Amino acid sequence: MATSLEAAKLLLSPPGDTIQEHLDFMGMSQAELAERMGRPKEKINDVIKGREPVTTSTAFQLENVLGIPASFWLNRENTYRKELYELQQKEALEQEKDWLAAFPVHEMKKDGWLPDTKEKHILVDSLLKFFCVASPEEWERIYVAKEVSVAFRISLAHTQSPHAMSAWLRMGEIQARTLEVADFDKKKFRETLAEIKELAFLMPQNFRQQLQQLCADCGVALVFTRNLPKAPISGATRWFHNRPVIQLSGRFKTDDHFWFTFFHEAAHLLLHGKKDIFLENVAGTETDQEKEAEANAFADKILLPENQLREILQAVPLTEEKIFEFARKFRTPAGVITGRLQHLHHIPFSFGQGCRRKMDLFD
Repeated sequence: MATSLEAAKLLLSPPGDTIQEHLDFMGMSQAELAERMGRPKEKINDVIKGREPVTTSTAFQLENVLGIPASFWLNRENTYRKELYELQQKEALEQEKDWLAAFPVHEMKKDGWLPDTKEKHILVDSLLKFFCVASPEEWERIYVAKEVSVAFRISLAHTQSPHAMSAWLRMGEIQARTLEVADFDKKKFRETLAEIKELAFLMPQNFRQQLQQLCADCGVALVFTRNLPKAPISGATRWFHNRPVIQLSGRFKTDDHFWFTFFHEAAHLLLHGKKDIFLENVAGTETDQEKEAEANAFADKILLPENQLREILQAVPLTEEKIFEFARKFRTPAGVITGRLQHLHHIPFSFGQGCRRKMDLFD
């Protein structure tokens, strides 16, 4: 029993059907048409059966013999080949259901990254367009096999889910393309970090927009991308199409994690090369420990320099009220101070929960 796609193929009408109709109307045989066109009879039969395309030369020969413009035959041929290709493509896409199933399709549809449909061939086609690749094999080469170094210089093969991770990263690239960003000015970006630290302390309601604009003025595309299931990533930094991109997820939903991640990613842009790609808190990827340590130290120095940390540690007893006093004095979020002290094991993780500010980038 023929499938719906096979049936649709049978219903397609090649240009040869129209040629045969005109031959029947004129009472001309295929053999006579072949003679008048100066072509072998077998070749003309192949054209009529759709096995061979109507070429430009064939179209003009048909115009001379049948009196129908060459443009008609060329348009007829193009329409037929387009419809045939679309059916063949649909058939091929439906064979990629396993590749499709590896992605968090439900969440991607919910967030508008993919169309809200159950048609597998449409979803596969939309995924290919989303990644700007011609086939799942090209996606594999770029994100997993690490064969196409100009596109993505790190392999996701050993991460929990390379499919979800690649989708999160790709959405960041798509978001970055929509931003109006100045040419990158490294000196200006470094100087603007002091203003950004003040923004971190004040945390106005529109801090996201202000932070994004401050970065854009320095030539940095800052984007916020919601985490996908099986893609537990805090942030990423890379150069994409000659533009530096910082991508943040706000994964832990507290101010200390968010701001430390931001300044950590900023450090990568200021201290490390354009060819590097940095993925934060992603198990299974190659990590340059020395560069990560440099980025950590850079973020620590901006948010809470050593001399300020030593002054805080001299406060006995250290209470939440004291932490808020130091926060006001040093213009540093109380949550950042708390997180730093906990990380260094100066206070237990149960202490200072009232100092942290809850935040949801997508609320």
